[in-house]
This record gives sequence, C-alpha cells and structure tokens, in this order.
Amino acid sequence: MVDRRGLAAGFAAYVLWGLFPLYWPLLKPAGAMEILAHRMIWSLVAVVAILAVRRQWAWIRTLTARQLGLLALAAVFITANWGTYIYAVNSGHTIEAALGYFVNPLITVVFGVVIFRERLRAWQWAAVGLGTAAVLVLSADYGRPPWIALTLAFSFGLYGLVKKFAGMPSAESLTVETLVLLVPAIAYAVTLEARGDAAFGHHGIGHGTLLAGAGIVTAVPLMLFNAAAIRIPMSAIGMLQYLAPVLQFLIGLLVQHEAMPASRWAGFLLVWAALAVLTSDGVRAGRRARRAAARALPDPEPVR
Repeated sequence: MVDRRGLAAGFAAYVLWGLFPLYWPLLKPAGAMEILAHRMIWSLVAVVAILAVRRQWAWIRTLTARQLGLLALAAVFITANWGTYIYAVNSGHTIEAALGYFVNPLITVVFGVVIFRERLRAWQWAAVGLGTAAVLVLSADYGRPPWIALTLAFSFGLYGLVKKFAGMPSAESLTVETLVLLVPAIAYAVTLEARGDAAFGHHGIGHGTLLAGAGIVTAVPLMLFNAAAIRIPMSAIGMLQYLAPVLQFLIGLLVQHEAMPASRWAGFLLVWAALAVLTSDGVRAGRRARRAAARALPDPEPVR
C-alpha cells in the first residue's frame, strides 16, 4: 500500500514545480541572470536554515573530496538549468520549457545506454525513436532545434546523473552546490548594483521579498520531494513527475497564451506518445520483475 503522506508530499512537490512559470515573471524587471544570482544566494540561506532546524551537520565531517568535486560539477549543470528555465519563462517560451521536462525521461534512458551500457527493450527503443521524431518535427516548426527544451533536458539529466554518483541527500547536496555558486552569485549581484542596473532593493519591499523568496520557492518542493522519495516507490515518483511539465504546458497555453500551431501540436503529440510507450513498458517490466521475484522465493515450510 502506498504511503499517503509520501504520495501527498510528492504530489505537492511536482505541483509547486509546475507552478514555477507563475512565479518568475513576478520578479521582473530583474533580468534572468539577476534572478538566477539571487536564487543561488537565497537557496543557500533556506537550506542552511532547514539543516539548522534539523541539526544535521554531521555530514560535513564525512564529505569527501570526490563528493565535493561531483557536487561542484552538479552546480554547473543546475546553474545552466535554472538560468535557461528562468530565461524561457520570462521571455515567452514556457511551452518549450515544458517540452524539456517531457523529453527528460527519454534523455535518462539514453544515458542508461551510453553511460551504464544498459540494454533497451524493444518498446524503449520505440519511445526513443518517437522522441527523436518529435525533436525533428519541432525543429521544422520552430525553424531551429528546440534549444531551450534540449538544454533543460540535458542539463537536468546530467545534474541527476552526477548527483547519483555523489550519493548525498538533497538538502545537504544543495547546500554544497549553492555554496560553490555563492561567490560568483554575490559578485554578479554586487557588479549589477555598482553599475546601477540592479533591480533588487530598487522596486519596493514587495519586489525585494519576492526575489529573496526564490530561496524558499527552491527549497520547499525539494524537501517535499525528498520526503516522498523515501516513502513511496520509484514507480509512483515516475508517474508524478509528469505533473510539473503538464502544468507548465497549460500555463504557457492558457495563461500566457503562447502560440501552438498544428505542427507544434504534432511534435508534442509525438513526445506524449513516446512517454506513454515508455511508461507502459516500465509498468509491465516492473510487474514481470515482481512476479519473477515471487516465484524465486522458497516455499514456506508446512506447519507441524
């Protein structure tokens, strides 16, 4: 039976991530890079506060040089992801950003083949083929490859891959990542202020509070996700992950009124077909694995 609290936490995490396109435009007239810098700074403040409340500091003594290096690399990938996403949402490309997170599971499958030498099942190959066709169709529609979507998909996929190798919990790893990014983030914010181009502190208390709130907005869904990940099966997490890009897509379409010509619908339909194939294949494979495990169990001894 699925843990209801874990399911609720996972649902809340992905809904909050899905609502991000409504938050970042509130931070204008700050540019994407200034928002990114403040997100880094205030995310560190938020996760350190969470760790302080939990009194979780023992991990610092066990942090290895290898983990530090991996998390520094993860910081580079998440910077690219956050910066691209903020730029996309604030420049009228929310639907393309949503596409990136629809494509991400397919990128994860490709990483499995390339990096871990995994062998794909026939239906997984079919899903990858549909995803490739979708990118080609959307490239023709946009008149260019969907760079925003591909950057988001690959940067988040690489971020998850590096974090897998680092093997640290979310709050602790985010602390290290944002600490690595702190100096360049502060340097950029100070440079903007010195040039007279900074928005932070110059557009009222409300705007400044919203910029600082980027840290809480980043940390809260991460903590909810962490609570879900330790309580519910990965198959449930896998199904919930589609909530975020669905909400982002709907916001781009219905709230921000972005264009969706027929050719773009065709590309998205191919992506959704690929995800349907990938998900159904994963469900079938999981059932087969559970049945095989059940058959492998020894028969119980008769009661004497």
